[in-house]
This record gives sequence, C-alpha cells and structure tokens, in this order.
Amino acid sequence: MTDAHSPTDEATPTGYACIQGYLKTLDNSPGVYRMLDADSRVLYVGKARNLKARVSNYSRPGHSGRIERMIAATASMMFLTTRTETEALLLEQNLIKQLKPKYNVLLRDDKSFPNILVAKDHAFPQIKKHRGAKKQKGAYFGPFASAGAVNRTLNQLQKAFLLRNCSDSMFESRTRPCLLFQIKRCSGSCVGLISEEAYAESVKDAERFLSGRSTKVQEELAEQMTAASEAMEFERAAGLRDRIRALTQVQSNQGINPRGVTEADVIGLYMDSGQACVQVFFIRANQNWGNRDFYPRVGPDVSPAEAMEAFLGQFYDNKEPPRQLILSDAIENADLMQEALSEKAGRKVDILVPQRGEKQELVAGALRNARESLARRMSESATQAKLLRGLAEALDLEGPPGRIEVYDNSHIQGTNAVGGMIVAGPEGWMKNSYRKFNIKGDDLTPGDDFGMMKEVLHRRFTRLLKEDPDRDKGLWPDLLLIDGGAGQVSAVHEIMVQHGVEDIPMVGVAKGVDRDHGKEEFHRVGQRPFALQRNDPVLYFIQRLRDEAHRFAIGTHRAKRAKAIGATPLDEVPGVGATRKRALLTHFGSAKAVSRANLSDLKAVDGVSDALAETIYDFFHDKG
Repeated sequence: MTDAHSPTDEATPTGYACIQGYLKTLDNSPGVYRMLDADSRVLYVGKARNLKARVSNYSRPGHSGRIERMIAATASMMFLTTRTETEALLLEQNLIKQLKPKYNVLLRDDKSFPNILVAKDHAFPQIKKHRGAKKQKGAYFGPFASAGAVNRTLNQLQKAFLLRNCSDSMFESRTRPCLLFQIKRCSGSCVGLISEEAYAESVKDAERFLSGRSTKVQEELAEQMTAASEAMEFERAAGLRDRIRALTQVQSNQGINPRGVTEADVIGLYMDSGQACVQVFFIRANQNWGNRDFYPRVGPDVSPAEAMEAFLGQFYDNKEPPRQLILSDAIENADLMQEALSEKAGRKVDILVPQRGEKQELVAGALRNARESLARRMSESATQAKLLRGLAEALDLEGPPGRIEVYDNSHIQGTNAVGGMIVAGPEGWMKNSYRKFNIKGDDLTPGDDFGMMKEVLHRRFTRLLKEDPDRDKGLWPDLLLIDGGAGQVSAVHEIMVQHGVEDIPMVGVAKGVDRDHGKEEFHRVGQRPFALQRNDPVLYFIQRLRDEAHRFAIGTHRAKRAKAIGATPLDEVPGVGATRKRALLTHFGSAKAVSRANLSDLKAVDGVSDALAETIYDFFHDKG
C-alpha cells in the first residue's frame, strides 16, 4: 500500500480545476481517495478500482447537487493505492468511520451487541450476558439485538434449565441456596442439590436449545414429564411442565422463527425526505434474536444502493458477519462486498436480495419496521425542533441550539463526589457524548457544590480548547444548563471568563418555591431570575433535561460509592490481584486481620509465595 498527497498552496485552484491537476499524477491502480477543503478538512472518502478513471469523473460537470457542492469545496486530494479493490473497500469504510466526512453516508450508531455465554471454566458452568471480546472460555451464542433481548431469553432459560447466573466467588461462599432456588430459577448447585453429571446434562440441553435444536429438547422434556407422571412423581412432572412452558415462551417472544434460514442478518432499508432507517433482524439457529434500527446520515440525492453498501461496510467493520446477508436493496459492488466480508469472516458470506419465498417475507417484515421507525423518528424530530425553537425564544438565544450540555453534581456529605454532563440536540439524547468527572480538588471543602461545579467546567473548557480550538468540530455547546441558582451561575461564569468563552449562553435551573417541580426559576448572569408558565412545553423540556443530568450524576455516584465500599488496603499491595486478595480474605476473615498477621501465617495462605508474603508483611509494617 502506498500513499500519495500533492500539497496545494494559495495559488492552487479549487473545484474542477483542482481535481484536473491531479489526473496526470495518477495511474490505474486500485485505491482510496480523499477530498479536502481549503482548511484540510476531509469532505469525502471514496474507493476506486481504477483511481485515474474514478477521479477523472469528478473533473467534469454533470453530478448531483450534493456532489457538485463537494467538488466546489475541494481544494486538495489525498490518495492511497492498494493491492486489490477488496483492500480498498475495507480501507475506505475504516477511514469513513474514523474521519466522518461531511459528504459520505455515515453510520452514526455503531455499538457492540451482547451475547449469551455459557462459561466453561467451572465444574458448574454459569450462564450470563456477555459483551465485548470473547476471551473467557465457554460457548457464545449471539449476537442479540439488545440487552433487553438477552435478558428476556436468559430469564426464560433459567426457568427451563435451572442454570446458575451467580459469580464464581458468590457460588463458592454460599452455605444455603439463594432466592433463585426458592422460586425455581436455579438447581442449587452451589450447595450440592444437583450432581455435576445432572447439571452437565442441563447445560447440554441449554446449548442445544440456543443452537436451534429446540424441538428435540422439548420432545425429550415431554417424555420425561410423562414418565414422571406415570411414576406418580407429580412434583417432578410439574417442574418439567414449567420448563416446557418456559421454552415455549422464549419462542413466542421471538415472534419470527424461520425454518429455512439458519444464520442470517435480514436488513431492510427505507428512505424518505433525505433520511433513512435501516432495520436489522438477527437470525441465529433458526431463531429471531431481536431487531435493531439504525439511522445513517444520508442526503436527498443518495441512492438506496449507495446507502445500503455504505451501511454494510461500516456495520461489519468491527463485527463478524453471519453466513447470509438478506437485503431489501441490491448494492452495486455485491461481489466485492461478498469477497471482503468472506475474507474477514474466514468463511463464505452470501449476499442475497430475495424476490419470493420465506426470505422475501423476512425482508418485507424488516422493511415494514424500518418504515414505521423512520416515521416515528421524523415525528419526534419535528417535535424536538419545535421545542428547541421554543427554548431559544424563552432564553433569548440567537437561534435553536444544536448542542445543549447540562451539568449536575452528586455526593453524600462531600464523599465520592462526581460531576455529570449530559448532551441533547435536534435528534434527542446524544449519549455517546455523556461525560463523568471524578471530583479531584484536594482543596475543596466537603460538600462545596460551587467549587465542584467550577472544577467540572474548568476541566471541560480546558479540554475543549485543546481538542477543538477553532470550534469547527461540533464539540462546543450552544447552550449550558447548570443545575443550581445564582451561586452556581456566578461560579460557572467565573470559570468561563478565565477561559475566554463568555459568548456561550449559560442558564442556571433552580427549584422555585418549596422546591416544587414546576416552579423552577431560571438564572442568568447580570439579570433577574424569571420563570415559565407551569403548562409551558418548554418548561417540561427543560425539566427532562435537568432530570436526565440528575439521573446520570446519581448513577455515576452510586457506582463510585459501590466500588469504594468494596475497596480494601489489599488493593494497594503490589502483586495482590483479585484471586490472591480473595484467598487472603477467606483465610484471615478481613483486611485488618491480614495487616496484623505475622510472616509465617501469611506464608501459610494457599497461593501466596514466600516472596509475596514478605511483600505483604513489609507493606503493612514498614511504613515508618
């Protein structure tokens, strides 16, 4: 792979003339090209089987409005040649995700998906939700469309197979079965109420069910229920009946259970008024494991083929593709995309656009969901736009804010203090932009809310000035909302003056008379407080923003407090990890007892070497 970039100077033309200037430097190699504006911001990233031929297309008029605007803004180009067109396709989608160019179709929501893990590193395997790298030993089943889809399935699987979901440490510490055993969600393996062999059979049945062999599992359970009933073991028969019902409940919740599709993603694309929704159904083991909608950034002149191809390239950039992709719209480079995804997966991946049969019915269902989801989103966006206009009018802003940042603090008498920042915009909550701040100020008086807010905003503006000094990356807020009254507003204004960012509107939201929800007062620097009518939709909107910031800050504080409660002095001892910490606490009963133990007792702990015992002893006894 080679890189070529012809820098431009002030005399270099833009638009068609700029692009024509590059043609004599290009050959017929495959590769990726980037178009940049006069400030070197990437406007567009594209791939080409033949770079010279592709770029020459841009050197002549006759394009859509979007492409004409892009060409007019182009001041320079960059090129990366590759060995193959497949390599160019993969590189193109990777660069689009990294650079987020203005004129590309862009997938904005690209989260990982959860799986179900049957852990295999214990005699009695645990069944649980798993997200992230598959490093733990065990069988993984997924992906599922959402945490909710996993939780519903796990809930029913616990009823059906009575597998444990507790952690290994909790399993080892139990002396009597927990509540899950009492409500028939667990077999009580922690206290020996089921043999290892019988538990292994339940694990095997659960894996067979998750692998799509559910009918066979249900048939065997039905036979066991009949046999138990005939033997007058009515309690056992009732338990088996409940397990069969649980499995049936899983299948009914899934709704779609295709017979002819074992492993596929069904992808439906619907476009309207320059917006798009992509609906993805995850079919695994002949079962529907949920669906998810995505809203890629498109324009009014983007074709369905272009939008679908861009979605596939970006969506599977960090995910393993299934054996089949069943699409609502054909893409231009289907063979190339199929080759790239097959290479990534290490096995064949088929791309289909069915016209009839069960697969076409699946696509029709995905399309219907995409159409309905986009209609709801457009309706919500219209409402949000109206609220933002109302907010601008109520707070005397120059125009509707595109990015609102809301701040709140949370602590208990100054301990485990955290600050929370939530972000909202024309499309609702921007959760990828939420931030938490662990309050670090050593000179702060415990419970000093003004000082905490000053620290949070100081850190926020310091980072903004470093990351986006020219305010051209969309990271700067158009409005700051602070949870608090005149004192908070004064403290934040002081920080804004220090950083030279006084041009950003900032408003404090304080509870009014008797701290009544609905009597909020709004504070601005140098102006008298004011209030809105109790039934004003803009007031409800501000309350939702403030409440979301409060929820986020409280949740962050609770997580920090829970972590602190579980902390011990052993966490600071070099060489003592989770396993040895557990062994020490089990042996001595408490961290204080460990600190008082003599060297010979420390050496007697299972898993603690002589050298580590000396390290622990020295840590607690050589502090003077």
